[in-house]
Amino acid sequence: MKSSSRIQGLSLKVGPLGENDRLLTILSAQEGIVRLAVPGARRPKSSLSATTPLTFLELQIGGKTGLRRVNQIKILKSFSKLGESLETLAAAQVIAELSILLVGANDPQPGILKAALIHLERLESKQTGTLFTLANCIQSCVHLLALGGYNLPIQECWRTGEALEPPIGNWSWRCSFLASEGFAVGSIPNATIELNASELALLQRLIKPNLPIKSNGELLGPFKVWIKLLIVLEAWIETHLQQKLNALQILKASINANERKEITTN
Repeated sequence: MKSSSRIQGLSLKVGPLGENDRLLTILSAQEGIVRLAVPGARRPKSSLSATTPLTFLELQIGGKTGLRRVNQIKILKSFSKLGESLETLAAAQVIAELSILLVGANDPQPGILKAALIHLERLESKQTGTLFTLANCIQSCVHLLALGGYNLPIQECWRTGEALEPPIGNWSWRCSFLASEGFAVGSIPNATIELNASELALLQRLIKPNLPIKSNGELLGPFKVWIKLLIVLEAWIETHLQQKLNALQILKASINANERKEITTN
């Protein structure tokens, strides 16, 4: 007698499997990353064709060993609106790619699924535009890295062990970021990038649940500062997870294209 079970998860990746099936990769709270066969899902009228990326699903699964098979699918939440913009779609794919790197099979990481869903909802929110998309993407990476055990060491100087307390208003103060180590006060040769006091303070605030928003509803920090924080995260991920995020390259290219377009228009 075949066993069956139910599982909820966020669809991260979907690929072909055989002639008519799909291979579904989901992020679940119970089992971590799970790869499942979805029989007949590539047929147009299949009842299992809802296996699209960035969809929160409830699945009935059959089998105990090997590649388990999906028997039933219920859509709990679709993030289809993210596809209306290349930037929001790329930012969402960053969340998906990073989750796959941080979470192993049969190795659930508490809080990562919840965090991923929260940040996908924020990307779909009314706070639209390139800057909010970029900021949400950066904060989602900060949160996921912390939950996955690869948190940015933004509280202590790696050379001295002393607390990093950026003196806001002191425009001559600098800290250096080395992707292999973290942050250190002062200028260091061959540093990946240098941050001033306000830039480091902004990065430190991103570990909090919400983005730093001014009383007028605007995001704290200019665009160029968020680009610097993106450089920090990109270098940290590539160094410590030993892989580039393809979606991050797409997001950067889209942002750069929009910036060039605005400059040309103005």
